[in-house]
Amino acid sequence: MGLEIERKFLAQNVSFLSSIYGEEMIQGFLFTKKEKSMRVRIIGRKATLTVKGETVGLVRQEFEYPIPIEDARELITMCERPLVEKCRYEIPWGSLVWEVDVFHGENEGLIVAEIELPDVDCILDLPEWIGEEVTNDPRYLNCNLIQHPYSEWK
Repeated sequence: MGLEIERKFLAQNVSFLSSIYGEEMIQGFLFTKKEKSMRVRIIGRKATLTVKGETVGLVRQEFEYPIPIEDARELITMCERPLVEKCRYEIPWGSLVWEVDVFHGENEGLIVAEIELPDVDCILDLPEWIGEEVTNDPRYLNCNLIQHPYSEWK
């Protein structure tokens, strides 16, 4: 069984991202419910289909499978709107890797840093560009950003 153990933070002062490589991605959700969601993601010429279970604490079930890009493009047309558009930067930090997502489109202005942990008791050494923790704030879940985009929060 696949498990995801993740913490999520707002990122700040990330001008250094302009000097590193980021991958543009687009993702859509075929369905979203509190206890489960199904996502299609396209990054360049690669695509995945991901099923996630309900988050309990920091943990949730996650199953991710590569799919043909043509299938992903077709599935994206069936997804709820708006789609989630973002550029992802991977930043090694100690033995872990931060994923910093700079959102575009309906979620322009939002910058979120996530880190997948080996276990729930993992002690984090936070980089100076990490801001407020939003792990337990459901507004920051990608599946909720399609229903309530960041551009509508203000």
